Amino acid sequence: MTTTAKNWFITGVSTGFGAALAKLLLAKGDKVAATFRKPEQAEEFTKKAGANGRGLICEVTDEAQVKKAIADAIEALGHIDVVVNNAGYGSLGSIEEIDAAEVQRQFDVNVFGPLHVLRAVLPHLRARKSGHVLNITSIGGLKTFPGVGIYNASKFALEAIGESLAQQVAPLGIKVTNIEPSGFRTEWAGSSATFVDTKIEDYRGTVGENLKGIQSYSGRQPGDPVRAAQAMYDVVRQENPPLHLPLGKAAVKGAREKFTGLLQELEAVAETGNAADFPE
Repeated sequence: MTTTAKNWFITGVSTGFGAALAKLLLAKGDKVAATFRKPEQAEEFTKKAGANGRGLICEVTDEAQVKKAIADAIEALGHIDVVVNNAGYGSLGSIEEIDAAEVQRQFDVNVFGPLHVLRAVLPHLRARKSGHVLNITSIGGLKTFPGVGIYNASKFALEAIGESLAQQVAPLGIKVTNIEPSGFRTEWAGSSATFVDTKIEDYRGTVGENLKGIQSYSGRQPGDPVRAAQAMYDVVRQENPPLHLPLGKAAVKGAREKFTGLLQELEAVAETGNAADFPE
């Protein structure tokens, strides 16, 4: 594992994983270009980071802002080693009750935002024949839950983007890791989330009860953002980093349950699936 200092570009650094990661990296001697939506936050970050950091204004849904932020980060740091697609939020409610505009917003932030970042930064990484992309997805990008379907869909999409990208850029010396946290003490289930009340009676026992649990759990989740940040710091220094990194015991358990169940289901339907081809 290498300890050489690295230059990071991280989206969504005002709270949660982004804030914890940026703080840890600066303390370790790495350099950080961090994006914020409010100018005062970016200015404060630049002031505190000094020569080792730059706060940038960037709304990830605005492709022009993303391109400028990447260009400014390269100018400030000289180059980028690690890109962290962290900005995102949870849209929670039943699939039937979340309206089209909110679904679009969820995908604008959680899917199209990271795509804007990737399109802007990949030419730089390809030219250097090195780099590491970390996509902050979720255990919800592997496993679904009632009342979390729209968020699940956005994170499943980001998982697929990361997996395909890894195959595309591996020959170029660029690495990709999908970071899959379970419940951590961030604002994901609090101020950053949007909740649609469950008004349809048929969903009160599934969606309604799960959303109550999520809200009541906010601030008491077992996951520690500082330890998650350390895991991300460590993974980019591995010679052969994993494509998937579940963080938190619930994430590890959830991923194991998902794929064990999927394999069992596959064996049960394999004969039917195989029989759908033309006879040999």
